[in-house]
Amino acid sequence: MDSLDNRNSEEEYQLLATGSPSSYPSHVQRRRRSRVQGCLRHHTLRRILGFVVLIPIFLLLGVLWSGVPPSFEDIREFERNLPQHYVTQVHAKGGKYIRFPDHLWGHGFNNVLQEALLLHYVAEKSDRSYVFEDYVWSHLPFRYTLYDFALRPVRLPMNAFISGPTAGSLGPHSAAVNVEFWDMVCPPHMRRVISSKDSPSDAEGNEIVDWWVERLKVVQDDCLEIDSKEKVIFDRAFFDSDRIISLWPDFSSSPIITRYLWSPLVYSALLRNFPILQPESIPALYDFSTNTTLTGLVALHLRRGDYKRHCPRLAGWKSQYNGLNRLSDLPDKFDSSPYTYESDEYNDYYMQHCLPTVEQLVTRLSEIRKENQELKRVYVLTNAWGFWLNGLKEALLKDGWQDLKSTLDLFLDPKQAQVAAAVDMAIAERSQVFIGNGFSSLTSNIIMLRMVKGLKVSSNRFL
Repeated sequence: MDSLDNRNSEEEYQLLATGSPSSYPSHVQRRRRSRVQGCLRHHTLRRILGFVVLIPIFLLLGVLWSGVPPSFEDIREFERNLPQHYVTQVHAKGGKYIRFPDHLWGHGFNNVLQEALLLHYVAEKSDRSYVFEDYVWSHLPFRYTLYDFALRPVRLPMNAFISGPTAGSLGPHSAAVNVEFWDMVCPPHMRRVISSKDSPSDAEGNEIVDWWVERLKVVQDDCLEIDSKEKVIFDRAFFDSDRIISLWPDFSSSPIITRYLWSPLVYSALLRNFPILQPESIPALYDFSTNTTLTGLVALHLRRGDYKRHCPRLAGWKSQYNGLNRLSDLPDKFDSSPYTYESDEYNDYYMQHCLPTVEQLVTRLSEIRKENQELKRVYVLTNAWGFWLNGLKEALLKDGWQDLKSTLDLFLDPKQAQVAAAVDMAIAERSQVFIGNGFSSLTSNIIMLRMVKGLKVSSNRFL
């Protein structure tokens, strides 16, 4: 009995969790280990599966939190009701139209705008009505796509961004029409299609336009469509070169530019944000057609984000300033020739003019202020993060500037928010001094509009 009792007590002792695991019998250790491992596998798998299931839910909530973009149907209705879209008048007057269906899409607004203005210029010189189209971000068969964890319309009507001849406003030449009207008056069987494959796309700008004018003026068909799939008429290399400069003397006097206006939607955003803009005269803010400026304001175009990758690439490509940023009258020139290619000094030179540091910006703005002593306030057109802008603001306030406002400070309704880039540009167009990024198409377009308005050439500067 004693031996049996001792044996039982020993087994009971071994089954209690008072000794080290190594003191357990092997079959007990295996049983316990398998239970623990199974439990861990079960709970870990459940957690992983639960986390995986929650990811799309959190993403969906984040997207919905940003809101569903407006439809812009009212602006589309405005376009449909433009006077040149009344079919009875069209049949009475006749008309010749030209459409460029392979226009740029999926790029920033300013890349699209550059091309649209020049294609309209070709149409104008050829005595044809230009067919304007939506700004297209995506050809997905949905109303919205995802961009930066927010819903974005796949297309927006051009009149959400701009007014003026390119968006259908009446002028001295044949009024532009929208593609919906084109489809109605120019059904497929009536269209004459001409390919661009033989066009001199690598020539000077005036030579390209002259070639197209001569080619198109002999065509008698009312409905003309240009197939530019094989060769883009005005490609990226064209706008990144100085070949557009040869067009400037004539292009700058065209109603396409002299009558260019931002859309009422954009101007409404300017009026809404008058406390930020601080105009000396409120009535002057309503006068959109003159060269009135926002006295004391310097607008600064700072591209960040993707430019952290893009600027080093520009240095590697030996890129020069974009298009009209190379106009000879402009005071600031870009010249990397004194530096050895890919040397530290060479790369630093590019970065200073493309992606400057806070310290470099403070120095540059101080230089500009010495030449324009009325300047007191800074408005920054930017895609930078707020914390970075706060650091820049702190540094500028220490340097004597009164205030810094940026794109992030604007009060915009949902429709205005979709055209925020145009709102920024309208502010920069009216600033007393503009400092742009010479490698940017946005800067190039602002320079173009300021030059046409007759603002002082010396008021257009670069980083």
